[in-house]
Amino acid sequence: MQSIEIKAIDSKDFDIWLPLWKGYQRFYEVDIPASVTLETWARFLDPIEPMHAALAMVGEHAFGLVHSIYHRSTWTTSDYCYLQDLYVAPDVRGGGIGRALIEHVYADANRRGVSRVHWLTHETNYTGRRLYDSVGARSGFIQYRKLFT
Repeated sequence: MQSIEIKAIDSKDFDIWLPLWKGYQRFYEVDIPASVTLETWARFLDPIEPMHAALAMVGEHAFGLVHSIYHRSTWTTSDYCYLQDLYVAPDVRGGGIGRALIEHVYADANRRGVSRVHWLTHETNYTGRRLYDSVGARSGFIQYRKLFT
């Protein structure tokens, strides 16, 4: 495989980002409405929003995406970074793209002076968890949530 370039998205990238976003949704068996997808895309491009997106490029082709959100914390005076979404196309998993995307978020978070990058994954995501165990530490916390319609 050629070298991997991680690039922040720009307004011209929607058509190469969207298939990866749809693949991520299929992986987690969710169907996010198109209106939410379009609003999310607009937020990525708005410099005031704390949401960011990057693509893993090999040549002219995008093979992975990562989304992150910066937010305040009551435990520190610096922000935290929530790595919300990470997806690598199935046919190139295990080739370093996921690690490169996480390292991109780490570097951006370090540049911004945050004190923590954190993320969640489903307990059945065994492939992802092998990578995550090598680049981060489990917090021991269990997530609870209540959904509103």
